[in-house]
Parts: sequence; structure tokens; C-alpha cells
Amino acid sequence: MTSTPLAIPGMNERIAAVLGLGKSGLAAALALKMSGARLWAWDDSAERRAEAAAAGIVPIDLAHCDWRKPEFLVLSPGIPHRFPTPHPVAALAQGHAKPVIGDIELLIRAAPDAGYLGITGTNGKSTTTALTGHVLKRAGRESAVGGNIGTPALALPRLGGSGLYVLELSSYQLELTPSLGCKVAVLLNITPDHIDRHGDMAGYVAAKAHIFARQGAGDTAVVGIDDEASRALRDRLVAAARQRVVPISARERVAGGVHAVDGRLIDATGEAPLEIMDLTAVPTLPGEHNWQNAAATYAACRAVGLAPAEIAEGLRTYPGLAHRQELIASIGGVRYVNDSKATNADATAKALACYDPIYWILGGKPKAGGLAGLEPFYRRVVHAFLIGEAAPAFERQLAGRVPATQCGTLDSAVEAAHRLARAEARRGAVVLLSPACASFDQFANFEQRGEAFRSLVQRLAEAGNGRAA
Repeated sequence: MTSTPLAIPGMNERIAAVLGLGKSGLAAALALKMSGARLWAWDDSAERRAEAAAAGIVPIDLAHCDWRKPEFLVLSPGIPHRFPTPHPVAALAQGHAKPVIGDIELLIRAAPDAGYLGITGTNGKSTTTALTGHVLKRAGRESAVGGNIGTPALALPRLGGSGLYVLELSSYQLELTPSLGCKVAVLLNITPDHIDRHGDMAGYVAAKAHIFARQGAGDTAVVGIDDEASRALRDRLVAAARQRVVPISARERVAGGVHAVDGRLIDATGEAPLEIMDLTAVPTLPGEHNWQNAAATYAACRAVGLAPAEIAEGLRTYPGLAHRQELIASIGGVRYVNDSKATNADATAKALACYDPIYWILGGKPKAGGLAGLEPFYRRVVHAFLIGEAAPAFERQLAGRVPATQCGTLDSAVEAAHRLARAEARRGAVVLLSPACASFDQFANFEQRGEAFRSLVQRLAEAGNGRAA
């Protein structure tokens, strides 16, 4: 850990259980231990138990302990507690009526006086969180960025009443945070994802909607309206009239909201629409989806008091986020773009809409629906290079529409795409890693997959006198 864990009040000599000792779980365990709790912590992975032991956390098997004693169970968000089947330890905790919570809930207990700006959505939440943090920092506002992105919640610095935690919040985390009350809550979009963890689409929408549950007068809900589910949720919030609701869109002009049609960022929350800036001039925010992210950031930052000029300056100077349409290098006139974070078809659609022609690297552990919905973008794709478990099914889905090569592994796909792009020398060509799949068949996570792509491309750049971005 790079910082001192936050202290959690009221935990001295009380028993707290933690299941899952990855990045966020280990931070939670260390924070509880530092707060004086008697810690019962476990991970099903022997490697992670060893890492925790090296950090001073003695593992205790939570499947074989007295569940009458712990105050609660802190569950890492990747571990199921309801669907499709509860983890046995989560089932034990629930069977003994013990609260099952996440690390964000502990952050709220540790820093109850700080402000919270929460950001969720199926796609775009990492970029919007990083972008919002950048704008706030550029404007000199005391803030800290973390949650589902970067720094675990309980490794963030302590903030007082004037500080603002900017948190990326997944649907899993939202389900485990009953006390969350956001000064500003942002919902970007809702498209089918993680349905197995929420039972059905209605369960997924309900989990996302929890970000607004404890808002009241003086709070702001920023809601994307470019998809049906989010638009319906906006309508429910407006009808309930508990908080201020600011709609945002990258596709249509919205009275009383913020929109970015054709990349022109417009604040229409006042008496007359105010043009803020031309987002097409910001190279790190390409495409309609990023214009929606920028609109959300603008609305959120206005809600916490920043001036339009301050926000515009922050948007203009945004450096970009790794693995989200990240330009790695230009080699012989071909750009190599790392979009490893695109783990479903909807996310990949955002990238395919930004480039033409494309040498597309895709595949991995498939999501439900496969490539459904990407058909309108196939005309932009010169050739597809398939990797991982999804490759055979993707070849069938692309048959007769996009030429495809079975490559198996990422290194083979990068080499094949590089070779073909160089031979064809098409103007504006892009070799795009946008997998439309999870990474877990061949990589630990999307970050490792993206770093592997970066290393492969950088080696090609060095060999071919290319220019690294």
C-alpha cells in the first residue's frame, strides 16, 4: 500500500470479517486492523492469502468459524452474494443475519463529513471518473479519485468537509453500500451487462439506480438519456422530485440539461443555452461516447461550484486514460490503439465508431450476445484478428461480412494485423485492440491484456522506427 489506510471508528476489539484479499479487500483488511478490529480475513486463492500474510494479515478460514461473532462481512465486489449462487461464506453471513457490505461502505464510515461524487454506468464510468478528477484537480478543488478505478477506497487520503471523493462505482459495489449519499450522482448509460450477477435486467437497473437512493434536496442527479433504460430512470427521478435532475446527451439537445451534439458542448441549464467548447478539438476525447462523458463531467463539476471556464480548461488538458482508446504508437502511418477496457460489444461499438479503416483485434472470454449490435460498424473493418475462447463463435458471427483470421493469442494477432496493415498501406488505418470480451481466459484482467498489447506495439515501433504516443 502506498498510503496509510483510513481509520474506521467504533471498531476497537470488535470482530470484522473480510472475504477477498485482492486490491480493495486487502486495503479494507488493513484499514480494519489499523482501526483496532479483530480481523477474520480469507481469500480462496492461496497466492492472495500469502500476499496478505506478508502484509501482516493472518488468514482465517471463514467457511469454518463461529458466525455469531463477526459484526459484518466485507465482501470484495467480484464475489457473488445473491446471483447466480451466493458464495458459501456470503451465504453463512446472511444466514446469521450479518450485514454484507463493501469497502465503499467502510469509506463512508471513515470519512462521514466529506462529500461524495459517485459515477456509474455500463460504459464510460472510468473515463468520466478520471476526467472529473482531472478537472477538479486542475481547478484546485480538494478531491481524491478511486473506488472501482485506481486507488482502493480505503487507501485514499482522508478528506474533510470541503473535500470531495470522486468514486467510480460498479453495480456490484452499489449493492454493497447501503449508506451511500452522493452530493452528485452520475449515471451515464445502462445496457445489458453482468445480468448473471443481478438475476435479470431489472435487477441490474435497480443496482445502478441505488446511486440515487439517498439523495435529497440540495443534491444533484446527472443522468444520461441516450438509452431507453436510463431515460426511464430519469423520468422516475423527475417524478419523485427528491433532488435536482440534470439530463445529459451526446445525441440530442436537452432543455434544462447539458448536451454535446456533434461535439459542441452546450450548457442549457440556464435561461439561454451557453456554448462551452468544441470537444472535437480534444484528441483524448474522441467520439460520441466521450462527448457524453464530457457532458457528464461538465454537469457534475458545475453542480459542485466550478465555473464553466474552469471546466473547459480541464477538459482541454485531459491526458487520457490507459486502455480506453489509448494511442500507443504510429508506425508507417498506421495508428495502434489500445481499447482493452472494451469488455463487451457496447463498449467496442464506441471505438469502432471512431476509426476507419480498422484492423480489428478481438476475442477473449465471451459475454452474452457476443458481437450482436456491432453490424453497422463492419463496413469500417478491413480485417478481424480473433483470439481466445470467443474466436470460433466470433468467426461464425463475422462470416460473409468481415474477413477474419484465427490467431489464438494476442502476440500472433498483433503481428498479423501489423503485417497486413503495412502491406495494404491504407490512409488513416488503425490497428485496434477492442476485444468485446472479458480477459480472463488468457489474462488476469483487462489491464494486463492492455499492457501486453502496449509492449508488443512498442517493440514493433522500435523495430520499424515508429513513433510512440
